[in-house]
Order: sequence, then structure tokens, then C-alpha cells
Amino acid sequence: MNPRTHFRLVVLYVLVAALLLVLIGRMWTLQVLEGEHYKGIAAQNRTRDIVVPANRGMILDDRGVPLVRNRSALVVSVDRTTLSRQEDGGEGVLKRLAGVLGTTYDEISKRVRLCAPGIKRPCWPGSPYQPIPVEDHADPKRALQIMERQEDFPGVTAQVQAVRTYPEPDGASAAQVLGYLQPVTQDELDKRKGLKVTGYSGVDLVGRAGLEAQYDHALRGEPGFRKVLVDSQGRVTGTAEEQPPTAGSNLVTSIDAGVQGASEKALKHAIDAARKAGHPADAGAAVVMDVRTGKMVAMASYPTYDPSIWTGGISQNEYDALLGKKNGEPLISRVTQGQFAPGSTFKISSVSAAVADGNSLKGIYPCPGSFMVGDRAFGNAGGASYGPMTLHTALVKSCDTVFYRFGYLEWKRDGGIHPKKNPSDPMVKMARKYGFGKPTGIDLPSESSGRIPDREWKKSYWEDTKDASCKGVKSGYPEVRKTDPARASYLTAVAKENCTEGYVWRAGDAANFSVGQGNVLVTPLQLVRAYAAVANGGKLVTPRLGVAVVRPDGTVDRRLESPPAQKLGVDPKVLKYIRSALGGVTKEGTAAGAFNGFDFKRVDVGGKTGTAEVYGKEDSSWFASFGPVKDPRYAVVAMVSQGGFGASTSAPAVREIWEAMYGTKDKKPILKDGKLPSELPSMPGEGAAP
Repeated sequence: MNPRTHFRLVVLYVLVAALLLVLIGRMWTLQVLEGEHYKGIAAQNRTRDIVVPANRGMILDDRGVPLVRNRSALVVSVDRTTLSRQEDGGEGVLKRLAGVLGTTYDEISKRVRLCAPGIKRPCWPGSPYQPIPVEDHADPKRALQIMERQEDFPGVTAQVQAVRTYPEPDGASAAQVLGYLQPVTQDELDKRKGLKVTGYSGVDLVGRAGLEAQYDHALRGEPGFRKVLVDSQGRVTGTAEEQPPTAGSNLVTSIDAGVQGASEKALKHAIDAARKAGHPADAGAAVVMDVRTGKMVAMASYPTYDPSIWTGGISQNEYDALLGKKNGEPLISRVTQGQFAPGSTFKISSVSAAVADGNSLKGIYPCPGSFMVGDRAFGNAGGASYGPMTLHTALVKSCDTVFYRFGYLEWKRDGGIHPKKNPSDPMVKMARKYGFGKPTGIDLPSESSGRIPDREWKKSYWEDTKDASCKGVKSGYPEVRKTDPARASYLTAVAKENCTEGYVWRAGDAANFSVGQGNVLVTPLQLVRAYAAVANGGKLVTPRLGVAVVRPDGTVDRRLESPPAQKLGVDPKVLKYIRSALGGVTKEGTAAGAFNGFDFKRVDVGGKTGTAEVYGKEDSSWFASFGPVKDPRYAVVAMVSQGGFGASTSAPAVREIWEAMYGTKDKKPILKDGKLPSELPSMPGEGAAP
């Protein structure tokens, strides 16, 4: 044989042998080293894992009436991952689906696209690997077409699922209290990957606000799964394995649907009346608290919305309406997140501070029409002058100049604009004792702190804003000057003062503080808590909504106890004196007109009006109350932003709430003998809550 030919044959043999060795090695790797992996993939070609969502627990009022419940609905969902494997990216499937559901391809394609910056609603805010609902109340006949023709609808499922619904018993919406649900995001799923038990699945909805968010873990339950057998066309031929879901627990709350509904109606009536009188009345709140326990009986916020709007997807216009200022940002709870100057309702703190600072509880104090604070006159509403009076009368008549004097003298004693090393600041310290300036600790997310300003706060605020103020001085606000020269001059003068010495705690700051004006901000929840502390003799309770978590079978999982109440730190004699004075406000004081003809024999109500000035806007209207005066059980507060006088707008709303709770000669009371249920309500299921 030719040597050259022999060499070529040898090379060929070597190459063939090498290729055989590589092939054998690859086969060994696939069958031995990675055999289990590919065995699983092969199994997936004939099985499908289906997550079975758990029924979410209900949210109930104090009598067991559902505020949030579930209804069964036929839900059609689309799997983006399966669609992406189609040659056309799933366009043909979606077009066929649109035809069956009686909608358009454009509408469905919007629902299955992922939300991102620049993408308008509707879009999918959850994980891209989750089934995306495109129809949450499908017609059974149309759904049957999808299920019977799976070869035409790969990645499309139609299942009976629980859908959240809001029955609004007795007109009780409580939208901001209840919150809403949204799909779990991929980031949230990724964060929980390493956990042994997550409670989350690819089809989960999670609470995004209110009680839905606060008690999400208890309400959600545990999802189940179903492993089904499928043929080459994707049609289900049987079930290989199944684990049923565990339903979520129910949440019993302290909200009373009857009182909640009455509070929402009273607030709406007050806002409508204020608007009829020519006031903008753009927002408001009404809140009822059990002064002994801190349990929240009602929390009404305006403007409000229908929480079912989140079910089945939300349009961009609807989404913008919930968040936009044009519609008043209805997602915001004015009870827990709204911050407003409290006006004269704040005087319960100022009286306590003045007495603690050495002023006699039984003293006589001048009430001129105006009082000079430095070089500026601070006056009563309308310039009214009442002459010398007791603190009792100062509260009943709401004499501002009595309190301006207290604030100004305390400021001077502390050193004025050149304060002592450790100024006493009795007004500031007392306000903080009453719980103002910090969250109350209610079992709801995103509670606002309010604001109790002092020297340190003002310096910090000045440091943050001085550059803008100095810029305003130089510019002179030309855009404002074009339409309103007087306002531009005012803004320039204010900016000049803030630019050069805005850090100084002035006499006017102290005077305004004494009557709940200036930079003082409180939430309606903070104010009702403060009045509850006056009413109950000095206990600063922690507001609570959750009462108990109850299992689906009706047995109690756990009771939700409130943290121990704090001591207010105010002399009980002072609190008793304040209660007596507030009892006179509704009979002979600033709220006497609003309570004219009220049946005080049914329930004796005491309270305080508040009318807070707001620069550039109309006054905020307040009325804070408690009752019965001699044996207090409840505190009721109403507030209407830009609603005018407290006596004319908010006081009638509070009266309406008291009359709903205790009844009138023509109307039955919501609360029998003025009492709330003392026991947990009976629950559906095998057991009952004890």
C-alpha cells in the first residue's frame, strides 16, 4: 500500500475513533450525569403544574357583617411565557381569544403587556411569569369554547376563582380603611425565593393599602397546586397529583358598619352644605373612637372611591383619577394621612400647658378684642371683646387673646428671639404629651406624623428653604406680579424675612402655636385620640382596628390586643375642668347653634369648635367632641378642608353622627343603650368565636 494512502487511512481511523469517543461521552453525560434533569423536562412535556389560589379571608365589622368578601367568578387568564413561544408571539391566539370574549385584540394586548415607565394603564403590574387575568366575569359558554379547543388557545385558561367584592353594608364603604389588592411583583417573588414557606404563588394578589396590606399574611391563606396530565396538543387527560389550598383567615375589626355608614353620610352632607354656602370644601374626615379602649368605630374620608375599581384591571384614566389632585387624591385617607392646622380644637393642650406652667386653673384672665404680640396685634374672630373671664369661659367662648397672652409671655420668659440654653417651651412639650407630632401607632400603613414646630424645627426648615427664599427676593415673583401685584409684594416680603432670619422663633410663632395655627399640623386621628385622653381621665390609648383573626372554620386563631395605654401626664383635676368647659360649648358656647334642639337627655355631648386659617385657601372647619360628658364612651371628630367655620360646617356633621348612634325621637339608635358588641360575633363554619 502506498505509504501516503496508509497515512491517510490512519488519520481517518483516528478521527472516527475520536468522534465515537466524543459521542459516547456525550451520551454518558446526558444519560448519567444529567439524566434526572432531562427526565424532569420530559415529564413536563406530558404534565403541567397549576397553582390553585387560596380563597382570601373576609374583613368583617364588629358584628360579623362582611365589609370585604369574595364571590366566585369565571376568570380567563393568559400565560405570557407560553404565548412568547408561538411563532407570531401569540398574536393569533390573542386575536382568537378576543373574538370569543367579544372584545378587541387591542384591548387584550394592552391587558397582557407589562407595566413600565411610559406604559399607560391597563397593563400588568405583576410578575411576567404569572397568569394574567383578561376577563374576570367570563360568560360560561364562551369559557367553554376556550376549554374545549385548547389546541387553538395554548397558554389560555378559564377557571372559577374567588374575586374580591365590597358589599357596603349600611352604606359603609370605608375604602381607605380596607385598602385594595394588586398582583405580587416579580421583585417580591424573587426576594422570597429562599424562604421555606412563602405563602406566595405566581397568581397571588397582595394587599397594597389599608387593612388588606396590614393583615395580608393572615388574610392570604396558602395556595395549593394541581399536577395535570396533558397530551401532545396540550389537552388535559387526567390529574397526577393534587394538594388543595388552605383558605385565609377572616379579620374581625372594630368598625361598626352602621356607625361607619352614618359617618360617611354626615361628612358628605357637611361638604355639600359647605359648597352650597360658597366654600370649596375639597376634602374632609369624620372619625369615631371608643375612648376606653382606642378601638376605631368609624373612619370616613372624603373624597372617596369604589375599591372594586381595582378588580379586573384599571384604565389609565381611572388610575389618574385616584392619584391626581384634580379629583382630590381619593386614595389618601384624610383620617390618618391628612395634615391640617387644628385651630381652636388645639386649646385643650394649651390650657393644660398654661396650668402646668403655673397659671391658676381658677384664675381670671383678660379677653380683649386684640392682644399686642411684639409689634403686631393678634385679635379674636371678628374682633370680639369679652372682658375678664375664667379658663372655662375662654374655652366655651373660644377667646383667642387669652391664649395669645399665654404663648407670648412664655416665649418672653424663655428669652424671646435670643432663647435661654434650655427654654421651657411648655406649649410644645404639652402638645407632644397629647400625642401630637408623631404617629399614633394605629394598625394601618403609611400614617402621617403631623407637625409640632419648635425652634429646632424652624431652623432646620430655614436651612432647607433659604436658597429658594433668597431667589424669590431677587426675582420678585414676576409671574405672580403679572396677575396679582399685591400678592407678589407679600410673597417678596415673606421671602426676604425667611432669607435673612427665617430661623428665628418669633413671638408670632409662639402666639399662633397657642391656638393651633401657624405651622402646627395634626391628623384627625391624632385629634380624636387627644380628646379621648381628656374624656377617659388621662389615658393616651393606641388606636386599633383589628380585633381578632378567625380561622375559616370559625374558631379564633388569635385576638389582637392593643398596646397598653400611656399616661397623659396631665393633672386629673385639669382634665375634669376641661371636660366641664367643653360640656358648655354645645349648650351656651360656639357650638350652641349647631346643637340647638339636640336631645342632651339621650346623650350629653361636649366639644370644641375650630376654624383654622390657611394661607391662600379658605378656613379649615373642625369640631371635636366626646360623650356622654359624665361617663364618656366615645370621641367624635369631623373636619372639612376649606369648609368655613367649625360651628357651621363640622359641628352639624358631628351632631348627625351622635344622633345616628344614640337615636332621636323619630329615629332608632344604631347602638343599643349606646354600647358596642362586647363579644366576638358568631362566625360561619364548624365552630364559633367564643
